[in-house]
Parts: sequence; C-alpha cells; structure tokens
Amino acid sequence: MRLWYQSLARQTESTPYGAILRKVIDSCADPGTSVHVRGVSETAGIGVHYRFLEYHDTREVIYNAIRAEKEGFDAYLIGNISDAGIREAREMVNIPVLGLSETSFHLASIMGANFALVTISEKWTPRILENVRRYGLEQRLAGVEAMRTSPLELKKAMVDKDYRETIVAQFMAAAERLLANGAEVIIPAGGDVIVFLADAGIYEIGRAPVLNGIVELIKMGETAVKLKRITGRFTSKRLGYATPTGDFLERIRSFYGPEIYPGAK
Repeated sequence: MRLWYQSLARQTESTPYGAILRKVIDSCADPGTSVHVRGVSETAGIGVHYRFLEYHDTREVIYNAIRAEKEGFDAYLIGNISDAGIREAREMVNIPVLGLSETSFHLASIMGANFALVTISEKWTPRILENVRRYGLEQRLAGVEAMRTSPLELKKAMVDKDYRETIVAQFMAAAERLLANGAEVIIPAGGDVIVFLADAGIYEIGRAPVLNGIVELIKMGETAVKLKRITGRFTSKRLGYATPTGDFLERIRSFYGPEIYPGAK
C-alpha cells in the first residue's frame, strides 16, 4: 500500500519538522505500507491560517493529488488541519482523499461524547471553527483554547528543545482548562504541536485522549484503501464530488489539459 502524505510546509521532507513527522509516521504505519511525505515547493508554505497564503498553497495540493493518482498511490492524505483543497481533490481524483481536520473531528466524536480544540493562535481559531461547522459538528464541540504562538515560533521550537518544552507546557495548560470545562477528547489543532506531543509520548491527559491527528490520518488512510479494495468504492461521485462528463469534460480538458479529471468520461 502506498500513501501520499501532503504537508503544507515548504519542502517538508528536508526540514527538522519533516524528520520528526517521518518518525511519527513510521511508528504507526502497518508493515507493507509506504508513506511518501511531500511538502509544497511552489509557494512559501509558512502559514495557511492567512487566507492569501492558503489560496496559493491550495493549488499545489490539488495538482499533487492528480500526480499521486497518476503515479499509482492508493490514497492521498492532506496533512494540514486546514484541509486545504480537500473538496477539490476529492472531485478531481478517484483514490481516497482524507484530511487531517475532518478525520480528527470525526474520530474524536467516536472516542468521546464531545471534543475540544487547542489552536496554535487566536488568528488560527476562526479558520478551524469554519471546519467544525463545515463538517456539521458544532454540537460536539466543547470548547476552544488558543495558544500564544506563531508559525515562526513553532519553527524555532523544532530546533530548540528548551523552547519546545514551553510550547508543550502551553498546550498542557490549555488542555487542562478545557478538561475542567467538561471536554472529553482534546485535539491539538496544528501539525507542529501534534509532532511535539507525539515525540514526547503524550496521548492522554486526565483519562481524556489527546488525539494525534497524524497517527489517526495514517491509520484511516490505510482503512480507506482496504475498504476500496474490498468494495471497489470509497468516495461518492454523485453530486458533491461528481465530475463533468461528455462534451463539457472535453471542453474543460482542452483548456486545462488532458490530465484533468482522470478516469472521467
């Protein structure tokens, strides 16, 4: 089984973040599962919680989904809590496409009666809450606490272990406040924080799961591939993720190229 893990950090595979991310992925993937980790290379990859930056990163996410299917990957995983490009990628390709945000929220709803979010900053919070609403899970959200960090501070924590400990301590304090207000599952809403917690072996606080979205995304990616192998289907191609057909499809391909909507007729 081959999974494509799409990060939205620039050239993730050659960064300190990429090294920790690879360690987390290798610790949870099944024997026989290979995971290709890919960062963005056409844009800065420095913070999708700014809409201008997300806009530019999203195009590469979508086109890499096409590339993943063309190169024989079995599933495409968007490893950013924004889920940037997830709807477009699902419409475009025929392999399963899963996102870190949607996967985390729905699995948290299985793990507990509610979940709470620890976001990396106040700026990031509204963007994540949009996803909660998009996935229809507002009633399961028990609360949100924002940390006081930034993309640059999180990058510093990748190479400065003492500073990383202060980031983890911030997370723990925020999680404790959420637990005191009735939260049952805690979701760290930021890839950097997720890998810090995994590296520290933190998966539970006060009997409440700390959902590691990267681990869950890999395992659900494997599950999606296995389900498709058994049943022959995974993503619905009716209405929401339906592709254009016939003359309209040919007109689209004449403009955007023959690789658009692979397999559509």
